[in-house]
Amino acid sequence: MTGYRTARYRACLNIDDLRRMARRYLPRGLFDYIDRGTEDETALRRLRQSFDGSELMPRVLVDAHDRHVGVTLFGRERPLPFIVAPTAAAGLVRYDGEVLLARAARAAGIPFCVSTQSITSIEAIAEAGAELWFQLYVWRDRSLTHALLDRVAACGVDTLILTVDTAVSPKREYNQRNGFSVPVVPSLRGAVDVALHPAWLCGVLLRLLRAGGWPGYAHYPPEFRTRITEAASHERIRLCDRVSWEDVADLRQRWAGRIILKGLLAPADAIRAADAGVDAIVVSNHGGRNLDSAPSPLAVLPRIADSVGDRLTVLADSGVRRGSDAAKLLAAGASAVLLGRVPLFGLAAGGQPGAEHALAILRDELDRTMALLGCRTVGDLRGCA
Repeated sequence: MTGYRTARYRACLNIDDLRRMARRYLPRGLFDYIDRGTEDETALRRLRQSFDGSELMPRVLVDAHDRHVGVTLFGRERPLPFIVAPTAAAGLVRYDGEVLLARAARAAGIPFCVSTQSITSIEAIAEAGAELWFQLYVWRDRSLTHALLDRVAACGVDTLILTVDTAVSPKREYNQRNGFSVPVVPSLRGAVDVALHPAWLCGVLLRLLRAGGWPGYAHYPPEFRTRITEAASHERIRLCDRVSWEDVADLRQRWAGRIILKGLLAPADAIRAADAGVDAIVVSNHGGRNLDSAPSPLAVLPRIADSVGDRLTVLADSGVRRGSDAAKLLAAGASAVLLGRVPLFGLAAGGQPGAEHALAILRDELDRTMALLGCRTVGDLRGCA
Protein backbone atom coordinates (compact mmCIF):
# COMPACT_ATOMS: atom_id res chain seq x y z
CA MET A 1 0.00 0.00 0.00
CA THR A 2 2.84 2.39 0.80
CA GLY A 3 4.36 1.83 -2.63
CA TYR A 4 1.00 2.43 -4.27
CA ARG A 5 0.53 5.70 -2.41
CA THR A 6 4.04 6.83 -3.24
CA ALA A 7 3.51 6.03 -6.92
CA ARG A 8 0.45 8.27 -7.10
CA TYR A 9 2.77 11.18 -7.88
CA ARG A 10 2.81 9.86 -11.44
CA ALA A 11 -0.79 11.03 -11.85
CA CYS A 12 0.24 14.63 -11.10
CA LEU A 13 0.07 16.69 -14.29
CA ASN A 14 1.57 19.89 -12.92
CA ILE A 15 3.39 21.33 -9.93
CA ASP A 16 0.18 22.38 -8.21
CA ASP A 17 -0.91 18.73 -8.27
CA LEU A 18 2.35 17.78 -6.57
CA ARG A 19 1.88 20.62 -4.10
CA ARG A 20 -1.52 19.24 -3.10
CA MET A 21 -0.01 15.79 -2.57
CA ALA A 22 2.76 17.34 -0.48
CA ARG A 23 0.18 19.16 1.61
CA ARG A 24 -1.62 15.92 2.40
CA TYR A 25 1.60 14.09 3.25
CA LEU A 26 3.39 16.68 5.38
CA PRO A 27 2.38 18.00 8.79
CA ARG A 28 0.87 21.44 8.42
CA GLY A 29 3.72 23.12 10.26
CA LEU A 30 6.33 21.71 7.91
CA PHE A 31 4.25 22.30 4.79
CA ASP A 32 3.61 25.93 5.76
CA TYR A 33 7.31 26.43 6.42
CA ILE A 34 8.03 25.37 2.84
CA ASP A 35 5.03 26.88 1.10
CA ARG A 36 4.28 30.23 2.68
CA GLY A 37 5.85 33.68 2.82
CA THR A 38 6.45 36.25 5.54
CA GLU A 39 4.37 38.79 7.48
CA ASP A 40 1.27 39.56 5.34
CA GLU A 41 2.65 37.47 2.44
CA THR A 42 2.40 40.40 0.04
CA ALA A 43 5.68 39.52 -1.67
CA LEU A 44 4.48 35.95 -2.16
CA ARG A 45 1.30 37.12 -3.88
CA ARG A 46 3.27 39.61 -5.94
CA LEU A 47 5.45 36.79 -7.25
CA ARG A 48 2.45 35.01 -8.75
CA GLN A 49 1.00 38.25 -10.07
CA SER A 50 4.28 39.12 -11.79
CA PHE A 51 4.30 35.84 -13.69
CA ASP A 52 0.59 35.94 -14.52
CA GLY A 53 0.83 39.53 -15.74
CA SER A 54 3.87 38.96 -17.95
CA GLU A 55 3.45 38.15 -21.64
CA LEU A 56 5.74 36.54 -24.18
CA MET A 57 5.48 37.42 -27.86
CA PRO A 58 5.35 34.37 -30.18
CA ARG A 59 6.81 34.26 -33.67
CA VAL A 60 5.00 31.96 -36.09
CA LEU A 61 6.10 29.82 -39.05
CA VAL A 62 9.42 29.11 -37.36
CA ASP A 63 10.91 25.66 -37.79
CA ALA A 64 11.28 24.66 -34.14
CA HIS A 65 11.68 20.95 -34.78
CA ASP A 66 15.20 20.71 -33.39
CA ARG A 67 14.49 22.47 -30.10
CA HIS A 68 17.04 22.25 -27.31
CA VAL A 69 16.22 23.26 -23.73
CA GLY A 70 19.83 22.95 -22.59
CA VAL A 71 22.20 25.81 -21.80
CA THR A 72 25.90 26.43 -21.47
CA LEU A 73 26.52 27.55 -17.90
CA PHE A 74 30.00 28.35 -16.60
CA GLY A 75 31.51 26.74 -19.67
CA ARG A 76 29.66 23.45 -19.25
CA GLU A 77 26.82 22.09 -21.38
CA ARG A 78 23.76 21.25 -19.29
CA PRO A 79 20.55 19.58 -20.48
CA LEU A 80 18.29 21.98 -18.57
CA PRO A 81 18.49 25.63 -17.48
CA PHE A 82 17.72 24.64 -13.87
CA ILE A 83 19.57 24.33 -10.57
CA VAL A 84 18.08 22.73 -7.45
CA ALA A 85 18.20 25.58 -4.95
CA PRO A 86 19.40 25.23 -1.34
CA THR A 87 16.58 24.49 1.11
CA ALA A 88 16.97 23.87 4.82
CA ALA A 89 13.90 21.63 5.16
CA ALA A 90 14.70 18.92 2.59
CA GLY A 91 15.97 16.47 5.19
CA LEU A 92 12.63 16.65 7.01
CA VAL A 93 10.44 16.28 3.92
CA ARG A 94 11.64 12.71 3.36
CA TYR A 95 14.11 10.59 5.25
CA ASP A 96 17.54 11.31 3.74
CA GLY A 97 15.82 14.04 1.72
CA GLU A 98 18.95 15.96 0.78
CA VAL A 99 20.56 12.84 -0.66
CA LEU A 100 17.38 12.02 -2.58
CA LEU A 101 17.29 15.51 -4.07
CA ALA A 102 20.95 15.25 -5.04
CA ARG A 103 20.23 11.98 -6.83
CA ALA A 104 17.25 13.55 -8.61
CA ALA A 105 19.47 16.43 -9.72
CA ARG A 106 22.10 13.99 -10.95
CA ALA A 107 19.46 12.10 -12.96
CA ALA A 108 18.39 15.39 -14.56
CA GLY A 109 21.98 16.44 -15.23
CA ILE A 110 21.73 19.65 -13.18
CA PRO A 111 23.54 20.98 -10.07
CA PHE A 112 22.25 20.54 -6.54
CA CYS A 113 23.05 23.29 -4.06
CA VAL A 114 23.61 22.12 -0.48
CA SER A 115 22.42 24.42 2.30
CA THR A 116 24.54 25.50 5.24
CA GLN A 117 21.54 24.43 7.33
CA SER A 118 21.25 20.96 5.79
CA ILE A 119 20.69 18.16 8.30
CA THR A 120 22.84 15.86 6.14
CA SER A 121 26.54 16.55 5.80
CA ILE A 122 28.01 17.53 2.48
CA GLU A 123 30.33 14.52 2.77
CA ALA A 124 27.30 12.19 2.82
CA ILE A 125 25.49 14.09 0.08
CA ALA A 126 28.60 13.95 -2.12
CA GLU A 127 28.26 10.17 -2.24
CA ALA A 128 25.16 10.65 -4.42
CA GLY A 129 27.48 11.63 -7.28
CA ALA A 130 25.71 14.86 -8.20
CA GLU A 131 27.37 18.12 -9.16
CA LEU A 132 27.28 19.94 -5.84
CA TRP A 133 27.24 23.66 -5.16
CA PHE A 134 27.25 25.01 -1.61
CA GLN A 135 25.15 27.81 -0.13
CA LEU A 136 26.81 29.81 2.62
CA TYR A 137 25.40 31.75 5.54
CA VAL A 138 28.15 33.72 7.26
CA TRP A 139 28.47 33.08 10.99
CA ARG A 140 29.50 35.76 13.42
CA ASP A 141 32.79 33.98 14.02
CA ARG A 142 34.44 34.24 10.63
CA SER A 143 37.08 31.66 11.54
CA LEU A 144 34.34 29.01 11.84
CA THR A 145 32.98 30.05 8.45
CA HIS A 146 36.44 29.74 6.94
CA ALA A 147 36.82 26.24 8.42
CA LEU A 148 33.49 25.26 6.85
CA LEU A 149 34.71 26.51 3.48
CA ASP A 150 37.80 24.32 3.77
CA ARG A 151 35.55 21.35 4.50
CA VAL A 152 33.35 22.13 1.49
CA ALA A 153 36.32 22.53 -0.85
CA ALA A 154 37.68 19.18 0.31
CA CYS A 155 34.52 17.59 -1.11
CA GLY A 156 35.37 18.89 -4.59
CA VAL A 157 32.81 21.71 -4.60
CA ASP A 158 33.84 24.56 -6.88
CA THR A 159 30.76 26.81 -6.75
CA LEU A 160 29.80 28.81 -3.67
CA ILE A 161 26.51 30.68 -3.29
CA LEU A 162 26.61 33.40 -0.64
CA THR A 163 23.11 34.33 0.51
CA VAL A 164 23.07 38.09 1.03
CA ASP A 165 19.40 38.89 1.74
CA THR A 166 19.02 37.42 5.24
CA ALA A 167 20.61 39.77 7.76
CA VAL A 168 18.08 38.61 10.38
CA SER A 169 15.45 35.90 10.57
CA PRO A 170 12.21 37.09 8.93
CA LYS A 171 8.93 37.25 10.82
CA ARG A 172 6.83 34.20 9.92
CA GLU A 173 3.98 34.27 12.38
CA TYR A 174 2.33 31.09 11.12
CA ASN A 175 5.47 29.14 12.02
CA GLN A 176 5.25 30.39 15.59
CA ARG A 177 1.57 29.53 15.82
CA ASN A 178 1.95 25.97 14.58
CA GLY A 179 5.21 25.26 16.41
CA PHE A 180 7.49 25.04 13.38
CA SER A 181 9.71 27.98 14.16
CA VAL A 182 13.48 27.72 14.51
CA PRO A 183 14.11 26.04 16.85
CA VAL A 184 11.19 23.63 16.50
CA VAL A 185 9.07 23.87 19.65
CA PRO A 186 7.34 20.60 20.63
CA SER A 187 3.70 21.24 21.56
CA LEU A 188 0.38 19.48 21.90
CA ARG A 189 -0.82 21.18 18.73
CA GLY A 190 2.26 20.02 16.87
CA ALA A 191 1.91 16.48 18.21
CA VAL A 192 -1.69 16.30 16.98
CA ASP A 193 -0.58 17.68 13.61
CA VAL A 194 2.06 14.94 13.29
CA ALA A 195 -0.36 12.23 14.44
CA LEU A 196 -2.75 13.23 11.67
CA HIS A 197 -0.02 12.52 9.11
CA PRO A 198 0.95 8.90 9.89
CA ALA A 199 2.84 8.32 6.63
CA TRP A 200 5.25 11.17 7.45
CA LEU A 201 5.36 10.14 11.11
CA CYS A 202 6.43 6.59 10.27
CA GLY A 203 8.45 7.32 7.16
CA VAL A 204 10.42 10.31 8.42
CA LEU A 205 10.14 11.27 12.07
CA LEU A 206 10.30 7.81 13.64
CA ARG A 207 13.17 6.84 11.35
CA LEU A 208 15.07 9.97 12.39
CA LEU A 209 14.42 9.26 16.04
CA ARG A 210 15.58 5.65 15.66
CA ALA A 211 18.71 6.86 13.88
CA GLY A 212 19.73 9.09 16.77
CA GLY A 213 16.95 11.49 17.71
CA TRP A 214 15.97 14.89 16.43
CA PRO A 215 18.52 15.90 13.80
CA GLY A 216 20.79 18.91 13.91
CA TYR A 217 22.50 21.04 11.32
CA ALA A 218 25.29 18.83 10.00
CA HIS A 219 27.57 21.67 8.89
CA TYR A 220 27.78 23.38 12.25
CA PRO A 221 31.02 22.79 14.18
CA PRO A 222 30.66 19.71 16.44
CA GLU A 223 31.21 21.71 19.61
CA PHE A 224 28.33 24.04 18.71
CA ARG A 225 26.00 21.58 16.99
CA THR A 226 22.46 21.49 18.38
CA ARG A 227 19.28 19.69 17.44
CA ILE A 228 16.60 21.55 15.49
CA THR A 229 14.53 21.61 18.70
CA GLU A 230 17.20 23.74 20.37
CA ALA A 231 18.35 27.30 19.81
CA ALA A 232 21.85 27.98 18.55
CA SER A 233 24.08 27.33 21.52
CA HIS A 234 26.60 30.11 21.03
CA GLU A 235 26.84 33.59 19.59
CA ARG A 236 29.76 32.51 17.42
CA ILE A 237 27.49 30.48 15.09
CA ARG A 238 24.52 32.80 14.88
CA LEU A 239 23.78 34.33 11.49
CA CYS A 240 25.69 37.55 11.15
CA ASP A 241 23.93 40.86 10.46
CA ARG A 242 27.23 42.56 9.68
CA VAL A 243 28.00 40.82 6.39
CA SER A 244 29.34 43.44 4.00
CA TRP A 245 31.19 43.87 0.73
CA GLU A 246 34.38 43.40 2.73
CA ASP A 247 33.25 39.81 3.39
CA VAL A 248 32.76 39.35 -0.35
CA ALA A 249 36.29 40.59 -0.96
CA ASP A 250 37.58 38.23 1.72
CA LEU A 251 35.73 35.31 0.14
CA ARG A 252 37.14 36.22 -3.27
CA GLN A 253 40.63 35.88 -1.81
CA ARG A 254 39.94 32.67 0.13
CA TRP A 255 37.71 30.74 -2.29
CA ALA A 256 39.41 29.48 -5.44
CA GLY A 257 36.20 28.51 -7.23
CA ARG A 258 33.17 30.41 -8.46
CA ILE A 259 31.31 32.81 -6.16
CA ILE A 260 27.63 33.61 -6.65
CA LEU A 261 25.73 36.21 -4.63
CA LYS A 262 22.11 35.23 -4.03
CA GLY A 263 19.38 37.71 -3.15
CA LEU A 264 20.13 40.84 -5.20
CA LEU A 265 17.30 43.02 -6.50
CA ALA A 266 18.91 46.43 -7.05
CA PRO A 267 20.81 47.15 -10.28
CA ALA A 268 23.37 49.13 -8.29
CA ASP A 269 24.15 46.04 -6.20
CA ALA A 270 24.55 43.97 -9.37
CA ILE A 271 27.10 46.47 -10.69
CA ARG A 272 28.96 46.40 -7.39
CA ALA A 273 28.97 42.59 -7.48
CA ALA A 274 30.59 42.72 -10.91
CA ASP A 275 33.14 45.21 -9.61
CA ALA A 276 33.87 42.83 -6.70
CA GLY A 277 34.84 40.08 -9.11
CA VAL A 278 32.10 37.56 -8.34
CA ASP A 279 31.15 35.18 -11.11
CA ALA A 280 27.36 35.38 -10.93
CA ILE A 281 24.36 36.72 -9.06
CA VAL A 282 20.92 35.30 -8.32
CA VAL A 283 18.16 37.86 -8.71
CA SER A 284 15.84 36.70 -5.95
CA ASN A 285 13.44 37.84 -3.24
CA HIS A 286 13.94 34.55 -1.36
CA GLY A 287 10.68 33.16 -2.66
CA GLY A 288 8.72 35.90 -0.89
CA ARG A 289 9.95 34.54 2.44
CA ASN A 290 12.08 37.44 3.75
CA LEU A 291 11.24 41.09 3.04
CA ASP A 292 7.51 41.35 2.42
CA SER A 293 7.82 44.62 0.51
CA ALA A 294 10.52 43.37 -1.86
CA PRO A 295 9.82 43.52 -5.61
CA SER A 296 9.46 40.37 -7.64
CA PRO A 297 12.61 39.30 -9.53
CA LEU A 298 10.78 39.48 -12.85
CA ALA A 299 10.10 43.19 -12.28
CA VAL A 300 13.78 44.09 -11.90
CA LEU A 301 15.56 41.38 -13.88
CA PRO A 302 15.70 43.21 -17.26
CA ARG A 303 17.30 46.29 -15.71
CA ILE A 304 19.81 44.18 -13.81
CA ALA A 305 20.72 42.15 -16.89
CA ASP A 306 21.21 45.36 -18.87
CA SER A 307 23.29 46.95 -16.10
CA VAL A 308 25.91 44.22 -15.87
CA GLY A 309 25.90 43.02 -19.49
CA ASP A 310 28.51 40.31 -19.98
CA ARG A 311 30.46 41.12 -16.83
CA LEU A 312 28.91 38.26 -14.86
CA THR A 313 26.29 35.54 -15.18
CA VAL A 314 22.76 36.44 -14.11
CA LEU A 315 20.60 33.71 -12.55
CA ALA A 316 17.14 34.06 -11.03
CA ASP A 317 14.69 32.31 -8.73
CA SER A 318 11.51 32.71 -6.66
CA GLY A 319 7.97 31.56 -7.30
CA VAL A 320 8.40 29.33 -10.37
CA ARG A 321 5.48 26.88 -10.73
CA ARG A 322 5.36 26.41 -14.52
CA GLY A 323 7.84 25.94 -17.30
CA SER A 324 6.42 29.14 -18.74
CA ASP A 325 7.39 30.94 -15.51
CA ALA A 326 10.97 29.80 -16.05
CA ALA A 327 10.72 30.89 -19.69
CA LYS A 328 9.75 34.39 -18.58
CA LEU A 329 12.77 34.66 -16.28
CA LEU A 330 15.04 33.37 -19.05
CA ALA A 331 13.49 35.80 -21.53
CA ALA A 332 14.05 38.66 -19.08
CA GLY A 333 17.78 38.02 -18.89
CA ALA A 334 18.47 35.02 -16.65
CA SER A 335 20.91 32.38 -17.88
CA ALA A 336 19.37 29.70 -15.64
CA VAL A 337 16.73 29.37 -12.93
CA LEU A 338 17.03 28.03 -9.39
CA LEU A 339 14.13 25.88 -8.13
CA GLY A 340 13.32 25.70 -4.43
CA ARG A 341 9.76 24.68 -3.64
CA VAL A 342 9.20 22.69 -6.84
CA PRO A 343 11.66 19.84 -6.05
CA LEU A 344 10.45 19.79 -2.43
CA PHE A 345 6.83 19.28 -3.52
CA GLY A 346 7.95 16.42 -5.73
CA LEU A 347 10.10 14.98 -2.94
CA ALA A 348 7.17 15.03 -0.51
CA ALA A 349 4.81 13.50 -3.07
CA GLY A 350 7.05 10.64 -4.17
CA GLY A 351 10.58 10.71 -2.80
CA GLN A 352 13.40 10.81 -5.34
CA PRO A 353 11.12 9.70 -8.24
CA GLY A 354 8.67 12.44 -7.27
CA ALA A 355 11.41 15.07 -7.38
CA GLU A 356 12.49 13.75 -10.78
CA HIS A 357 8.86 13.95 -11.92
CA ALA A 358 8.65 17.59 -10.81
CA LEU A 359 11.73 18.46 -12.87
CA ALA A 360 10.37 16.52 -15.84
CA ILE A 361 7.10 18.46 -15.67
CA LEU A 362 8.94 21.78 -15.84
CA ARG A 363 11.15 20.52 -18.64
CA ASP A 364 8.12 19.48 -20.70
CA GLU A 365 6.33 22.78 -20.08
CA LEU A 366 9.43 24.79 -20.96
CA ASP A 367 9.85 22.80 -24.17
CA ARG A 368 6.20 23.34 -25.15
CA THR A 369 6.44 27.05 -24.36
CA MET A 370 9.52 27.39 -26.57
CA ALA A 371 7.81 25.56 -29.44
CA LEU A 372 4.74 27.78 -29.24
CA LEU A 373 6.94 30.87 -29.14
CA GLY A 374 8.96 29.77 -32.15
CA CYS A 375 12.18 29.36 -30.14
CA ARG A 376 14.71 26.67 -30.95
CA THR A 377 17.06 27.47 -28.07
CA VAL A 378 16.79 28.97 -24.62
CA GLY A 379 18.75 31.96 -25.90
CA ASP A 380 16.01 32.64 -28.44
CA LEU A 381 13.64 33.43 -25.56
CA ARG A 382 15.35 36.82 -25.17
CA GLY A 383 13.57 37.99 -28.31
CA CYS A 384 10.13 37.17 -26.89
CA ALA A 385 10.13 39.44 -23.83
